[in-house]
Parts: sequence; structure tokens; C-alpha cells
Amino acid sequence: MEWWQALILGVVEGITEFLPVSSTGHLLVVQRLLGLEANDGSNAYAICIQAGAIAAVLGLYRLRVRQAALGLAGRDPKGARLLQALLVAFLPAALVGVLFDDTIEQHLFGLWPIVAAWTVGGIAIVGVSRTTLLRPPPVEQEGEGGAAGAPPSPFELDPTTRQALVIGLAQVLALWPGTSRSLVTILAGVLVGLPLAAAVEFSFLLGVLTLGAATAYKALQHGDAILALGPGPVVLGAAAAWLSAVVAVRWMVEHLRRRGLGLFAAWRLGAAALVAGLLLAGVLQPT
Repeated sequence: MEWWQALILGVVEGITEFLPVSSTGHLLVVQRLLGLEANDGSNAYAICIQAGAIAAVLGLYRLRVRQAALGLAGRDPKGARLLQALLVAFLPAALVGVLFDDTIEQHLFGLWPIVAAWTVGGIAIVGVSRTTLLRPPPVEQEGEGGAAGAPPSPFELDPTTRQALVIGLAQVLALWPGTSRSLVTILAGVLVGLPLAAAVEFSFLLGVLTLGAATAYKALQHGDAILALGPGPVVLGAAAAWLSAVVAVRWMVEHLRRRGLGLFAAWRLGAAALVAGLLLAGVLQPT
């Protein structure tokens, strides 16, 4: 892998990881456009550079992370409840991912399944946007809980175990590339009664746990293939993912405070149409 390919993949990962557009779908398409072979090594590389995006959210939402850490130490009851909710939401996708990892990669990592998932997700956003569930919160609200560089959180993040479980079950759908982990967890969050801003923040924090586990799992499973690439591409890709994720998360939170998710429906449907056109024209191959 050339340095510029690693840089492009890192930027794509960082921009799309926490936006409701599917980072995996975008990475798989970009890998094909860059002429990179679809194999275990390239798939594992795409997972491992998520470490940069994880670091971005850990930094931006360090006050929430600190709250959960204090809860783990028994020093913050609200932090303990938040950590419990995150673990409940994490477990369904973790279990299904481990049990069906090979099946998922064999059947769902093609470009037509990604196009289908992008399309369905875009239509889902349009449908839910017709309700009041995705109405942006008032922009004048301020409070504690956010982090430097990210808009402050004007709410207590305290989902119930039932809400967390529903969000976790929804996250299982995101094992299908193109679906978007952020999209399904945000939509599930608002459908079970969380304000949009709270659903977004819980999705980000759940992403840290889920993506961290996936990164470690893939690194152990395909360590030799990743090492064969050399440390340069991995470090460069992760660094690019970190910087672009910082920018993307800040922008997304501010955008959602004012305008909701409508833009991302257009993004997903446009990406689906573009990739479908490239597939039909023979520019891209389905697998």
C-alpha cells in the first residue's frame, strides 16, 4: 500500500466513521477505486485505522469518558449507570459479530449489498424526518458534559437498561456494511425516547466501545496481514482518521443542533446512485 492510499483511506475513515453514512461502505468502495485488492488484510486494515477515530471521540468527550471511568471505580453513580448502559448496548453486536464474522464478510462485503443498505438507510431517514423525533434541540441551550471543541451537552445522559438494549439490538444491523452503526443507533435512541442530542452522544460513546473491540479483534485475527503492510500505512491512516474525525464530529454535532439528519439521507442516496452507476458501467466490480 502506498502512503497516499493510506492517507486517503484514513481521511475517508475519519470523516465517515461517526456520520450516519457508513464508514465501512465508503472504505470498501474507495479501496476498489484505488485498485486495492479485497482480502483479509485490506479489510482488517480498514478496521484497524478506526483507532484514530476512536481517539478523536475519547478526546472530544473526555468528560463523559471520565464520568464512566469514575463509575467503574464506584465514585460516580451516574457514571456507573452510563457504563452499564453502554455495556448492555455493546453486547448484542459483539456476540453476533464474533459468531457470524466469516459469514458476514463472505456475503455482505460486496458493493451491491452496500448500495442496498445505503438506499434503505436514506429512505429510513426521510421517513423518520417526517415525524418530530429528529427535530434539532434548541441551539441556545448550554450545559455540562461536552468537551472542549465539541458543543456542550445540555442534558444528563442516563438511558435506561431497556433503552440501551434496544439501541444495542439495532446496532446488530450495522454489521451489514453500508447500514451505518451511527445511523441505526441514533434512530433507535430517538425511537425509544432519547432526545436527538442524547441519542447522538450515546451513539458516539457506544462507538468507542464497539469500534475498540472490533479493532482489537481484527488486529489479533489478521495481525500477520497487517504487519505485512508495514507500520507506516497503519500509523499514517490512523493519524489521518484522528484528525478528520475531530473535524467531522465537531461539524456533525453542530449541524444536528440546527438542521437534523436530512442532509445524510441525500448523502446516502447519492452515494448509492453513484456506486450503482459505476457498477452497471463496469467501472467497479461487485466483489
